[in-house]
Amino acid sequence: MSAFTEWVRDFEAQVERRRAVGDPDFTRTAHMPAPIVASVQRFQVGESGDGANLIAKASTGGDADYQAAVRMFVAEEQNHARLLALLLASAGATTIGGHWTDAVFVRLRRALGLRLELMVLLIAEVVALGYYRALRDGSGDPLTSEVAGRILADEQRHVPFHCLRLREGFARTPAVVRRLVRGIWWVLLVGATITVTWDHGPALRHLGVTRRGFVVDVAGLFRTALSGVQDRRNSLLPSQTIGS
Repeated sequence: MSAFTEWVRDFEAQVERRRAVGDPDFTRTAHMPAPIVASVQRFQVGESGDGANLIAKASTGGDADYQAAVRMFVAEEQNHARLLALLLASAGATTIGGHWTDAVFVRLRRALGLRLELMVLLIAEVVALGYYRALRDGSGDPLTSEVAGRILADEQRHVPFHCLRLREGFARTPAVVRRLVRGIWWVLLVGATITVTWDHGPALRHLGVTRRGFVVDVAGLFRTALSGVQDRRNSLLPSQTIGS
């Protein structure tokens, strides 16, 4: 049995849960000021990829359960894009065709192998944890908070999912190389977080979050995620979430 068998079951259970619960009531009007609309539009772009590159790389590893779990992970991300598009529509706004920050992330990820792509993806997921938590808690709009909370709950599961695959990927890497990778990883995380705080600064202010506070929050979440990559004593089950 693969280490990802339970993850397949978890993703399948989430599909059934979403089917049973249904969508938020998008007949309500979402009240979002312009900076938050612009911010949500940019995150919606980031959630809307087809995941074909990641799925193709996952298919080379020979683990059928991991391949299946990756496909369901991508489907959850696409569902996030759908929810955000409906949220924007309920606020009288449209989606946008693209944004430079997403283009940079995509190009960097696609230029790398699976392990390095997951390293970049984990950074994006951890930043998303901080963002959706701020959106859920600070928007002051019930519909926005509900959508953000649903997405946040998924992202909390995605982080340990990626951590498990990365831990397997680094299992045979010499300790000195792992320390070097960890240092580079932190540099990438800091650069990505500063970019997001600069780009989404007006929205963060509306949500009651300072740029410094957001950076500190994301750094703490990333530190917790790294412990999941490095600690071989834990199995990183779906029940282990990060960043509530």
